Parts: sequence; C-alpha cells; structure tokens
Amino acid sequence: MSRSFFERDPVVLAPLLLGAVLAHETEEGRVAVRLSELEAYRGIGEDPGSHAHRGRTPRTGVMFGEPGHLYAYFSYGMHTCLNIVTRPAGRASAILVRGGTVVEGLELARARRAGASDRDLARGPARLAIALGVPLGANGADLLAPPFELRVPAGPVGHEAGPRTGVNGAGGGGAYPWRFWIPGDAGVSPYRRHSGAVD
Repeated sequence: MSRSFFERDPVVLAPLLLGAVLAHETEEGRVAVRLSELEAYRGIGEDPGSHAHRGRTPRTGVMFGEPGHLYAYFSYGMHTCLNIVTRPAGRASAILVRGGTVVEGLELARARRAGASDRDLARGPARLAIALGVPLGANGADLLAPPFELRVPAGPVGHEAGPRTGVNGAGGGGAYPWRFWIPGDAGVSPYRRHSGAVD
C-alpha cells in the first residue's frame, strides 16, 4: 500500500475501500474484517456532520495529520469507533468504518463478542472495533504498519450511497449522501436516521 492512495477526498476514497480487508494483530491473535459499509467525513467548514467542522481540537488532531492513520474516538462514552484518515496532512477528513464481515480469526472474534451471531460480529462500528480488538488508545496508529494491515481490492466493487447513520442536523440529511455500502452484504448495519437530521 502506498500512503498516497489515501491522499484523496474521503467521498471519493470511501467507495474504493469497500471490499478492503482490515486486520489487527494482538497477543491473542489476528482478526481481519472485510469492509462493507463506510461513511465519509470532510473537515473545516465543509461538513456539518464532521468532528472537525469547527476546527482542530485535541480530540480531532489526528484527522489533520498524515493520511492512512487511525482516528479512534469514544462514542456515547462507551464505544470505540474507528476511522481512516484521508487527504494530505493539514486538511482534516476521515472515513468511519461502519461495518464488515470477519474473514480471519473467527474464533477470537466470537470470544470478544460473546453471544453475537457471526453476522453481527462486526456489523456496526462499535462491534467492529471490539471484534478487531482495537482499543481507544490506538488513536493515531499507522494503519499501514504492524500491528495493522489494510489490503484494498483489485478494483471497485458495486455499491450504493445514501445519508449517514445517526448524524444530527444538516450533516445527516440527504445533502450529504456519504454513507457507502455493498448492497446485500451481511456486514452492512441497519440504517438509522437521527431524529434531528435536517434535509
């Protein structure tokens, strides 16, 4: 993988990452997930749904950094969500990894997500982070170096696009159809429109 591959607008890059395989190695073993659902987020002044919309903060600093790194954040004070930083350093943007299917390390993923069906092991951003064993402390990690591996498909896969899930305000409306998914894929999570989304 070349880092320059990630130096693109996240809205352009996200569909190209559908079908990619993200792997994470820990002392327990290795788990890999084939990505089937992603959401693109731009930066300052471009995207009201983005964490970086109003500028750089200690939380969003990684989004302004080198592409191909991991932006991890805590959602609702309980769930870690994983993002792939895109565009050249200084221009904040990232792609939220929303869902996928475990393709390696199935037994370990099952142990981490005890009681979940195989379909639900990585179906949703918090579930995916747990299945991969990626903690919040991995924020800023290089996804192109161990303990991570990211392999992209040989070519684009068929996909659909629509509003992002659970995003409040204008960023969750139809003007931002920046959620991309592989139709019919078992790893795609249910779409949930935020009650405060504005079209």
